[in-house]
Amino acid sequence: MRPDLKLISIGEIKAEEVKWLWYPYLPRGKLTIVLGNPGEGKTTFVLAVIAALTRGESLPESEQALEPLNVIYQTAEDGLADTIKPRLAAAGADCSRVLVIDESQQELTLCDERLEQAVQQTEAQLIVLDPIQAYLHRANEVRPVLKRVAAMAECTGCAVILIGHMNKAQGLKSGYRGLGSIDFRAAARSVLVVGLLKEDPTVRVVIQDKNSLAPEGKSIAFLLDGEHGFQWKGVCGLSVDDVLSGGGRLQTKTTQMEEELERMLTRAMPAEAVLSRARELGVSERTLMIAKKNLGVISEKRGGQWYWHLPEQGCKDVTT
Repeated sequence: MRPDLKLISIGEIKAEEVKWLWYPYLPRGKLTIVLGNPGEGKTTFVLAVIAALTRGESLPESEQALEPLNVIYQTAEDGLADTIKPRLAAAGADCSRVLVIDESQQELTLCDERLEQAVQQTEAQLIVLDPIQAYLHRANEVRPVLKRVAAMAECTGCAVILIGHMNKAQGLKSGYRGLGSIDFRAAARSVLVVGLLKEDPTVRVVIQDKNSLAPEGKSIAFLLDGEHGFQWKGVCGLSVDDVLSGGGRLQTKTTQMEEELERMLTRAMPAEAVLSRARELGVSERTLMIAKKNLGVISEKRGGQWYWHLPEQGCKDVTT
């Protein structure tokens, strides 16, 4: 039976602005894909994003402050008790706001009605599926399955992050090293790639490789090692192909300010002098505070004035 023809007039549709959890990286009500090679930090990056959102903290390059929100996090590779919860706790997440759909009786799929039910019940504003390959049971159904997930996201307003492994085709451009089907990239409104720097494997970079809703965001570096854990390192100029090819060098305002703080704070200094120096270097106060946190700089009040010093220095050694 031939379906009835129905036409929609664009003139009758009310225009709406795109809403964001993290502009311009993570749109509400849309699909975002996070790609990376195994072990290079893509899950750790997403957990850091979850931690900030559950605490209501703004993310790098964003002044947007949200109320703490609920997140649904599904993982098929890591244990909740021995891996995911410790990593979320280490990132400072409010774990009471991170919910998991119980798969003990039935495995979850991208077509599962429980996804929408969970969003409605918990009012979650973000769903994460890690890795996407585990929740896609038939590779030949990528397009209709992703269309259904995208419809669920748009209907509920919930952002969706799909985490995936890069394929092994070394030397190709990033767009050809995705999840094995161009349909994934086509369905996503935002694609983020996470990779490490060959010159310093403790440094990772998240780069926006696609943005259908806004200008592409700046690349953002973060540190990931046993001594310091996770630390945001700020904006850098690296591209996806720089990271995938092993090239490029990292230089960010955050690392610049960290080096300056280590130079300045050999003795305690007035906080206002440090702020003045940051302004001279063109470093924002937000970036300064990230550098301060990364180095563990201590603030102490003395004689009605605030002083900063490194953890190993005492406030008694004052430079005016």
